[in-house]
Amino acid sequence: MKRCVLILIIFSLAIPLAFAFGSKDRGQNKITIYTSMYQEVIDNVEKELKKQFPKYTIEFVYGGTGRLIHRVATERASGRLGCDILMVAEPAFSLELKGNGMLHSYLSKEAHNLAFEYDPEGYWYPVRVNNMVLAFNPEKNSRESLPSSFYDFANNTSVRGAISMRNPSISGSSLATLIALRDRYGYEYFNALIRQNINIEYGTAGGLSKLESGEYKVIMILEESILQSREKGSKLEVIYPTDGTIMIPSNIMIVNNQWSANRNLKAAEDVADWFLSEAGQNAIVSGWMHSVRIDFPRTPYDSIPTSEIRKNSMPVDWESSFRQKDEVVNRFDELLANRR
Repeated sequence: MKRCVLILIIFSLAIPLAFAFGSKDRGQNKITIYTSMYQEVIDNVEKELKKQFPKYTIEFVYGGTGRLIHRVATERASGRLGCDILMVAEPAFSLELKGNGMLHSYLSKEAHNLAFEYDPEGYWYPVRVNNMVLAFNPEKNSRESLPSSFYDFANNTSVRGAISMRNPSISGSSLATLIALRDRYGYEYFNALIRQNINIEYGTAGGLSKLESGEYKVIMILEESILQSREKGSKLEVIYPTDGTIMIPSNIMIVNNQWSANRNLKAAEDVADWFLSEAGQNAIVSGWMHSVRIDFPRTPYDSIPTSEIRKNSMPVDWESSFRQKDEVVNRFDELLANRR
C-alpha cells in the first residue's frame, strides 16, 4: 500500500512538471511583434525572417500606432503585454515605455552603423524612416498650381476643401507632424488647417483614392504610400515640402521579461539585430521606407536619396511629442468639432 501511494505521489508531481517543461519548449522560440508597418511589408519581412531564423516562430500583429498604443495600455493593466517587440511609428512612445520600466536594455552590435539617434542604454533603436510629405495627381492638377510647402498647404485658399491628412488620434506619424508644425508655426497652424476645411481620413486608402479621382487636389501623407502606389502603376507624385520634409525615424523596442508575452529575450535580441542589419534594412527599403544605416546604398523605389531629404527636413522634438501629445490631439480635435 505504501509503495502504491509513493508511486501515485511521484506520478502526480511528474505530470505538472512535464507540462511545465513542455510549455517552455513550445514557447521558447516564439516572438510576437506589434507593428504599424503595412501588411504588404509585413508579409515580405516575414518571409525573410523565416529564412534567417527557421527555428523561431515570429508572429506580427498589425495596427495603426494609436491603436497599438491603446492596446498596450489596456494590456498593461492586466500585468502582461501580448508582444515581445514593438515597432510603432511614434518614436516618443519609446520614451514613455522606457520611463515606465517596460523595455529591455540591449546594446546591439549594429548600433555603430546607425545614422539616426538611438538610446545610449539600448532601450530603443531607429529601424525605419517614414517621411511625411505632400502628394498630388498630375493628371488632375499641375504642380505649379499647388502648394509646395506645409505652410502653403494650410494657407493657399485655391485648395480649400480639397486637402486631407490622417487622423492624428490614430496615426502616430500624423501626430508627430502636427507637433513639428506647431513648433514651427505655432498653434495658428491648426486654425489655418481648419479654415482650409481639411478632410480627416482614418486610413491611407481613402486619401489615395480621392486623390486619384480628383476629389482631393493635394494631401499630407507618408512618402511610402505614394511610392508603393507608383510601383504598382499609379501616376501620383510626391512633393517634398520646401519648408522641410518631416522625417520620422520609427523605433524598435524589446519588451522586458516582466512584461513580454513569451519572455524570450535572446530570440528578441536576434530579431532586433536582424532588423538593424544590412539584410533587415534591405527588407525595409523594399517596403518603400528609408534605411536608418549610415550610407546605405539603396533608396526606396522612385525616391530621392535619404541624405538629400535630411538636408531639408523639419525637426521634431520627441520629448515634446511625448509630454504634449494629449494636449495637441485634444486641441486639434476641439477645433475640428467646432468648425463651421
